Amino acid sequence: MEDPSIWDRPEEAQKKMKLLASLKEDVGGYEKLVSDRDDIRDMIEMTDEEPDASLIPEVQEMFADFKERFEALRMKTLLSGEYDSCNAIVTLHAGTGGTEAMDWTNMLYRMYTRWAEAHKFQVEVLDLLEGDEAGLKSVTFQVNGENAYGLLKSEHGVHRLVRISPFNANGKRQTSFSACEVMPEIEEDLDIEIDPKDIRIDTYRSSGAGGQHINKTSSAIRITHFPTGIVVTCQNERSQFQNKDKAFQELKIKLYMLKKEANAKTLDDIRGKVTEIAWGNQIRSYFLQPYQLIKDLRTGEEQPNAQKVLDGGIDPFINAYLKWTALGNVDKTDKPENR
Repeated sequence: MEDPSIWDRPEEAQKKMKLLASLKEDVGGYEKLVSDRDDIRDMIEMTDEEPDASLIPEVQEMFADFKERFEALRMKTLLSGEYDSCNAIVTLHAGTGGTEAMDWTNMLYRMYTRWAEAHKFQVEVLDLLEGDEAGLKSVTFQVNGENAYGLLKSEHGVHRLVRISPFNANGKRQTSFSACEVMPEIEEDLDIEIDPKDIRIDTYRSSGAGGQHINKTSSAIRITHFPTGIVVTCQNERSQFQNKDKAFQELKIKLYMLKKEANAKTLDDIRGKVTEIAWGNQIRSYFLQPYQLIKDLRTGEEQPNAQKVLDGGIDPFINAYLKWTALGNVDKTDKPENR
């Protein structure tokens, strides 16, 4: 029986209402699918009894729309992880490849923001460090929306790009790498103790667009956690105190997830081995030259239309990953030693 006092706690009440709205949407979506299935069946029976070629394109369009909505609802049933419904905190780091890798990191950032826009998710930039010549050295952003983490967790790992570099005067083909880290935004206060002796807090001037405080005050925060080597930064909030709170929350989430997954007893165990952002560690390869093909090395999913994927069309890879893990496959790139 539901606790009546929950309505005296606004945050708990809001979560309940959000869950209720989501469940109603799922039920409504299912009932609409059943209704549309019956309509398609009736249309097919009509064309069998009285052949009419003009109805075929209409039936095909109805079925294509039905199939797309059915697949979306089916994928939602696979999002049953503890934090799958949470917002996602995504960090991209340029790896091997110099300026080319920084440009690749910027391309990935664009890909994920385009995907988020298509799904009507909100994107909030937490930290951004531009490259010396082009692209991005790193960027951390938050994707806000239902099941954002459950969908984007498939992107955690090293992404490899092969193309003719626009930064190479000789027009040679070049390989570059960028690492993507995905964490859930856990709103509740986590029971993680951080010893002040284990961290260093640096302040610096924010960079990029964002308001009058940008580039004028040292409001940006960088926290380094020595035992694990984790570094978190935040510069999008309007004050140093807000940035500090946000950075500490992100650090707690990372420590909590590592500890939970590794079941470690000490921070030294949590640290594990750091995966190099280079050859042999990629989860997905993006070939733009001499041919176009994007292939996920875990699931085997392939897409020949590279531009469509880079424009945000990553759903086939997300869906393939959810099916793959649902069958009991283990993603080795999502282990603590690779975070």
